[in-house]
Amino acid sequence: MTHAGTTALLVIDAQESFRQRTQEWAQTANPCVLENIARLVDRARVLGETVAWVTHSEPGSGGVFDPAQGFVRVVSDLDPLPTEMAVAKTTVNAFTSTDLEERLRDAGVTRVVICGIRTDQCCETTARVAADLGFDVVFVTDATTTSPIEADGGLAAVSGEDIMRRTEAILAARGFATISSTDRLVEA
Repeated sequence: MTHAGTTALLVIDAQESFRQRTQEWAQTANPCVLENIARLVDRARVLGETVAWVTHSEPGSGGVFDPAQGFVRVVSDLDPLPTEMAVAKTTVNAFTSTDLEERLRDAGVTRVVICGIRTDQCCETTARVAADLGFDVVFVTDATTTSPIEADGGLAAVSGEDIMRRTEAILAARGFATISSTDRLVEA
């Protein structure tokens, strides 16, 4: 069943900032993330769905998320169209610090498909907020990625793979999102 016109693909933080953290990027839990995002973007375009490119920005921080450093841009592997939504956020989720909700509602969107970088952080938080706002949420886990969390302060280390499994289990079990795979969406 297609939801063209009422569906938006939210590409969360697929930006060069993360690749500047070379050691962390080398440990990514899902090396196929950019390929899977590209497949979802191609699918959304063919179906006439809205594509929204969300980037994370930390102005004045001096780090890789500071726009002055030049890395707060969609990764070079992906190719946003000038007609597609571009949203810069300063919060973990894509809604609180932006006009994304208003823009999606103006476009008639009722369903969001979420992919991007940091499965457990910006992607998961955006899914939870989107559900709270009344959107039907589809979370495409294999079109997200994260990195491991090192043991610190008496807390246990967690692998990126475990984080991804935990995120999809919680989002599904707690009713925040329907979990999908890139193949399932592309073949539907």
